[in-house]
Amino acid sequence: MNENHSENTLDLSGLICPLPVLKARKRLAAMAPGAILKVIATDPMSAIDMPHFCNEQGHMLLEQQQDGPVLIFRIRCK
Repeated sequence: MNENHSENTLDLSGLICPLPVLKARKRLAAMAPGAILKVIATDPMSAIDMPHFCNEQGHMLLEQQQDGPVLIFRIRCK
């Protein structure tokens, strides 16, 4: 997959609900449409909250993976 948009990374490790979603929302609001945000979180609730947030706000969740306690989301800004 060849993208013309750069990928931003937002490390939210250690933050608990609702902060990961709130901080991701703030960062996405400042990004250009089509840009990709990689979010790193450790709050287990993020596995539920982040997909729900993307669905509600119209962003596209490209990928969701887990590596031990670390959750990684790749989101395309609407």
